[in-house]
Amino acid sequence: MSNDNLQIAYDEIGAGIQLAKCQQCGCLRATLDLLASVLPATAGEEAAGVAEHVAQWAGQMKPVHYACLGCEHCYPAVAQNALATVFPALSAAPGLSCDFQVTAAGWPPVVGEYRVVDRQAPVAVSTLGSAALAAALAARKPAGLAIVGKTETENIGLDKIVKNIVASPFIRYLVVAGPETQGHQSGRTLIALAENGVDADGWVIGSPGKRPVLRNVAAEEITAFRQQVQMIDLIGCEDLAVICARVEELSHQVVATCGCSACAEKATTVSVTTTPARVAGDPDQPVVMDRAGYFVIVPLAEKGMINVEHYSYDNTLLHTIEGPNARALYLFIVSQDWVTELSHAAYLGKELAKAELSLLHRFKYVQDGA
Repeated sequence: MSNDNLQIAYDEIGAGIQLAKCQQCGCLRATLDLLASVLPATAGEEAAGVAEHVAQWAGQMKPVHYACLGCEHCYPAVAQNALATVFPALSAAPGLSCDFQVTAAGWPPVVGEYRVVDRQAPVAVSTLGSAALAAALAARKPAGLAIVGKTETENIGLDKIVKNIVASPFIRYLVVAGPETQGHQSGRTLIALAENGVDADGWVIGSPGKRPVLRNVAAEEITAFRQQVQMIDLIGCEDLAVICARVEELSHQVVATCGCSACAEKATTVSVTTTPARVAGDPDQPVVMDRAGYFVIVPLAEKGMINVEHYSYDNTLLHTIEGPNARALYLFIVSQDWVTELSHAAYLGKELAKAELSLLHRFKYVQDGA
């Protein structure tokens, strides 16, 4: 079995490393970096043999231009899963240590592409790969709908759902509807998370996704999430009338509370861990670029601010900042050494400018793939 899994890993990475898209992808880079860090300390000829190949593969890589392309078949993910059965240390994943106490006034605490309809309603809806379906549901405002948004990835996307739901004392149902995200399988990963939880390294047990590892949520948050919500599987359904009817039906099953402070105090909430946001200033400092990572940009029209999340290529949230305009954010980011490549810096500047224009002219901002 060990030899079979080693051969699978060699075949998968060997095939992927020949593709231009994989040579520039954070998925493959993260896998090679993990192998390079773990295998030298692992005894045995098998580990030494894989380590030699890793050095050869790493030499064929190019600068990372994107964290993930969402390919239906992910070569490094299949290879890493196979190797983890041979070298268990590969499953290890670091966690975050920053704490952020959520208050009722701050809900939802994590920024994302979602729409809040009623903060005291009992039903949340993920429309998976469809932003248009989320917008239509928010516009229809079915009774009982608290929040709705898309969920494209099986890792960061789930991190955000877990944090926002456990920070609410009211949400009791999570409806998963809309088209499944190809390759990522975020809908099936949500179902698996609710049914099976995660293993000791944060991997969602039973998920068919490529990299279903939750790096930005604490164990107690996952436990609270699984105890708090009932999953409603409507994956594949894009019928607005059907989804609205289900939301309204679910809302009638919840024992009503008046929403006063006494009721809120009786409700169970947990402390949500996240990286504290820092408002970006406009420091006049030289540009220094020597660190890897990628950025997720979300304009916050209600605040007149732009939110930027900085992630490592294993999808760990590193920093969250907000600023009033592209220039303030860009100068702050480069002053902190969060950019590594000139091409990435140019991309970041372009996207921040687009986000700022979307606030000024009130059009929907869609981040371009890096």
